[in-house]
Amino acid sequence: MGAAMESKGQARIEQYLSFNLGEGLFAVEVRRTKEILDYREPTKVPQTPDYMLGVINLRGAVVPVIDLRRKLGLPARDVSQATCIVVLEIARDEEVLTVGVVTDSVQEVLELGAEEIEPPPRIGSGLNIDYIRGMGKKGDNFIILLDANRIFSSDEIVLLQGDLDPAVLCA
Repeated sequence: MGAAMESKGQARIEQYLSFNLGEGLFAVEVRRTKEILDYREPTKVPQTPDYMLGVINLRGAVVPVIDLRRKLGLPARDVSQATCIVVLEIARDEEVLTVGVVTDSVQEVLELGAEEIEPPPRIGSGLNIDYIRGMGKKGDNFIILLDANRIFSSDEIVLLQGDLDPAVLCA
């Protein structure tokens, strides 16, 4: 099933994978989601930012794993049975980068039409919220829609693209 659908006489519908971070409900476009993994402890990489937990071996490929809570400035939380690694494909220039983001739990695939999405909130001038694509509405609940391509700055992308040797991974 495609990420975007159109029916005769209906607005475009987008599909989003929703997940929890603390009490918040977040989502990314399904088309950016490569797979969902049970949590596994990443191999630490020295001298990386605190939100970069390390790397995992995904069928021979080195995939950086990010603590999305730390990256978004949310309080830390212990790993539970529901903790997942959502593997995303991030488009940057002509390249696609594969990154794992740790979430507290994965919920469901949501379908949202344009009428169910509000623009990102306007919050003070000092905060960077470019990574928020919009606010999805389902009933009385809001879902923060993340733009996977904008979660990381250009400098962070360079760090994540570092040439790590798959041989450093033991799993």
